[in-house]
Amino acid sequence: MIRVPLSAPSLERIEPNFGHSFALRKFEDNNPNTQPFWHFHPELEIVYIKHGSGKRHIGNHISYYSGGDLIFLGPNLPHYGFTDRLSGSSSEIVVQMKVDFLGNNFFKLPEMQMIDQLFERSKSGLSFYGNTKNEIGARLNSLFYMDQFDKLNEFLRILQMLAVSKEYNILNASGIALVIQAQDTNRIDAVYKYVRSHFTESIQLEEIAAEVNMTIPSFCRYFKKVTGKTFTEFVNEFRIVHACKLLSEEQFSISEVCYESGFNNFSHFNRLFKQKTGKNPNAYRKEVEKVVYDEFYVG
Repeated sequence: MIRVPLSAPSLERIEPNFGHSFALRKFEDNNPNTQPFWHFHPELEIVYIKHGSGKRHIGNHISYYSGGDLIFLGPNLPHYGFTDRLSGSSSEIVVQMKVDFLGNNFFKLPEMQMIDQLFERSKSGLSFYGNTKNEIGARLNSLFYMDQFDKLNEFLRILQMLAVSKEYNILNASGIALVIQAQDTNRIDAVYKYVRSHFTESIQLEEIAAEVNMTIPSFCRYFKKVTGKTFTEFVNEFRIVHACKLLSEEQFSISEVCYESGFNNFSHFNRLFKQKTGKNPNAYRKEVEKVVYDEFYVG
């Protein structure tokens, strides 16, 4: 798990399905969900990816997942679009709803206490795993075949199951402070997009500073102030997450992963990878292989 800092996102506007109190959508291979921008919305969001793999960039957290994922995002939690969510996936389900989608005080009722606490935890971003992920995924899919009343009842049951589950990780353990500065949105988004397109190359400070029309000293001060990290630290963290993706999905050797991820020094790559993930690249690959085996053959 790697943590990256928060920068100014764009507001995304979401409307529920006609005749419903929440938005429910399914994205499949022939109808991909692509939102490649740093954004937030006041709605809570549940995302279920079946057997997929990809990169998470949520709040100050960036990491790689495989074998599918079940994510619960709280209101106004910034995240980057998961442009490669559907790699190896048959479908992705997204549910979005306002905190008060059933009325101002509904989730303050005694019977709703656990769900209210779930909503509070979701402000840091949650990733569910194990039986919870699989069962909730199946129940979310069943919502598409229910009438309005049964759909709402089942969705409340899903929220309660998530509320009592212990099979989850908090993605932003240190919490998130959302500070929206409109003047930063376009500039930071331009930096993120440039890194995503050029991280396998040697990115010089002259290049990225010119990309946002700043001098090198001004850019370095600005980026450190907005993100809390140097530009080099951010690029290296992004490269490590990409290395995790390659180790999980490709048959490259460790040295090939190193260079394909934009590193030009093998010992530096090994040292940084262990520093950021807690494992060396070979141990990481073996652990992922076990997870995938358990997901498809044991579970």
